[in-house]
Amino acid sequence: MAGEDQEKTEEPTSKKIEDARKEGNVPKSQDAVAVATLIVAITITLLLMGFLGERIANLYRYYQSFIGVELDMRILHSIIIKSIFEALIMLAPITLSIMIAGILGNVMQFGFIFTTTPIMPNLGKINPLKGLKNLFSLRKLIEAVKIILKVSVVFIIAFIVLLYFMRELPRVELYGIFAQMLWLRDKAVILAAIVIIAFMIIAVLDIFLVRFQYFKGLRMSKQEIKDEYKQMEGDPQVKGRIRRLQMEAARRRMIQDVAGADVVITNPTHYAVAIRYDTTKEQAPRVVAKGVDYLALRIKEIAYKNNVIVYENPPLARELYKVCDVDDIIPRELFKAVAEVLSFVYSSNNKSRLSKQIKKTNNQG
Repeated sequence: MAGEDQEKTEEPTSKKIEDARKEGNVPKSQDAVAVATLIVAITITLLLMGFLGERIANLYRYYQSFIGVELDMRILHSIIIKSIFEALIMLAPITLSIMIAGILGNVMQFGFIFTTTPIMPNLGKINPLKGLKNLFSLRKLIEAVKIILKVSVVFIIAFIVLLYFMRELPRVELYGIFAQMLWLRDKAVILAAIVIIAFMIIAVLDIFLVRFQYFKGLRMSKQEIKDEYKQMEGDPQVKGRIRRLQMEAARRRMIQDVAGADVVITNPTHYAVAIRYDTTKEQAPRVVAKGVDYLALRIKEIAYKNNVIVYENPPLARELYKVCDVDDIIPRELFKAVAEVLSFVYSSNNKSRLSKQIKKTNNQG
C-alpha cells in the first residue's frame, strides 16, 4: 500500500500507543527488572541471615539426632519431609519478595495493563520462515551485542576489583580464621555492591535505549496519520451525509414550527423570517424559522395554510435573517421594529376575531 511505502518519520499518536498497549506491546527493559529482583534478593537474604542460620542449625541438629539410629523407610520419609518443609520456609520469603520485585519492576516502567492478546493462539508465530527471519533479524543481533557488552563490562569491573583485593592477601593470611572470614565477608559485600551499581547504570541506559527503540518502531507515515484521523473522526463523505440528514431534519422541524408562529416577515420574495412571541414562556420574541428563495417561499406557503399573517418589511426581514439564527431571541436593537409588527398582527387578529364573532351573532339572530 502507498501508506506502507512512505517513510515513517512522524511520532506515534496517542491512539497508536494506546493500541500497542492493548496488544501488550510496551517498552520493557529486562535489565531493569533483573536489577530490581537482584537488589531485593540480596537485601532480603541479608536481612534474613539470622533467621536462615537458625533454621539451618535446627535442621543440622535434627540430622544429628539420627546418628547411630538404624534408618528405615519411615525415618527416611520423615527426614525428606522435614528437609523439604524447612527449605520451603527458608526460600518462601525470598521467592515471594523476588516475585513482587519482578512485578513492580515491570509496573514502574509502563504501568499496569491486563491483556490476553500476547497469549492468544497465532499460527503465524509457528511459521518457520518467519521464525528464521526473527532469529537473524537486526533486533536479535543488537540484543546479542548488548548482552555481550553488559557481561563483559561487569566481568571486567569485578576482575579489576578482585585484583585489587588480592593485593591484601599476604597480609590477610597472617590473620586468624575468624578475622579472615570477616575480611572475606566485607570484600564480598563490597564486590556485590560494585557489581549491583554497575548493573544499575546499565539498566538505566537500557531503559532509555528500549524506550527509544520502542517509539521509533511505532513511528508513522503521514498517510497513516491521515488514515487514523479519518477512522477517529469518521469518513468525510459519511460525515457529510450525516450532516445533510441533520440539516434536513432541522429544516423539517423548522417548517413545522412556522404553523405556530405569530407572523412571517418577508422582503417579500427572497427572505422570510417567522417570529413567535409566547408571553407566558418567553421574555422576548423568538425566531422559529428563516429562509431564502425556495425555503422562503415554503415558509410563506405554510404560513398561508395556517392563517399566519405574512408581513412585508424588506429591511427588517433582511436584518433579522442576518443577525438571528433559528431559535434565537430577537436582539435588543430590533425590539422596537418587531414590536410594531407584532402590534399590527395582534390588532389584525383582534379585528378578525371580532368580525367572526359579529358574523356568528348575526347568523344566530
